[in-house]
Amino acid sequence: MLAIERRNAILSKLSIEGKVLVSDLSREFSVTEETIRRDLEKLDNDGLAKKTYGGAVKVENFNIDLPFHVRQQANVERKQYIASVIANMIHDGDYIMLDSSSTALCVIKSILHLKKITLITNSIEILIELCNKPDWTVISTGGVLKEGGLSLVGYQAEKMVSGFHVDLAICSCKGLDVQMGITDSNERDSEIKKAFFASAKKKVLAVDSTKFDRTSFVKVCGISDVDVIVTDENPGNTWCERINEAGTQILFEREEI
Repeated sequence: MLAIERRNAILSKLSIEGKVLVSDLSREFSVTEETIRRDLEKLDNDGLAKKTYGGAVKVENFNIDLPFHVRQQANVERKQYIASVIANMIHDGDYIMLDSSSTALCVIKSILHLKKITLITNSIEILIELCNKPDWTVISTGGVLKEGGLSLVGYQAEKMVSGFHVDLAICSCKGLDVQMGITDSNERDSEIKKAFFASAKKKVLAVDSTKFDRTSFVKVCGISDVDVIVTDENPGNTWCERINEAGTQILFEREEI
């Protein structure tokens, strides 16, 4: 196993378990404890983990992008529930856009039974997932490959998206704050999501409950700029009131507010 593969595996464990021990990792990966300490030091220096005595703990940094396969393993049940709600909004023959979030991949897996879907996406993972789906029209945005993200971003991707109009655009985010609105960790991801929303009749934000009251680096748009927010649990009366005041619908726990 390459060092980067081992560090990504450690990140996956951290995202699920919250902490790791040097001794356990040494046995699991059949390397010396010193090698594991160097791995944890690298993750600490990159802001992806926090070294502790004998191990490391997860860092909640909403301005850092974790590798896609690490994000894919975090909050799986929450994302699957959100995807099941969004899947009910999509019908045979719809034209849709999906971003490169791990939640978007869950949405795709929830609608594979539908027919004649036309999909535009900047997600490499979704393109691979649908490579043998003959009755769908799957369109890549093109653009610059984002390192570690399995996504396509940049001016060419945004320009391509702006030339289309779809029934539904579904995007996720890194943070949702009453004052700052919908935010993400970097400008490139923010801009492609703006382009998706600008090209859609209906704009859907897929956001698990851990993202509420969080602010990331770049603003995507305001709460009033999306039509529906889908989450996995009730964010509380204050949030529901603010979202309703913005003219936006919120769906959670199979309820509608």
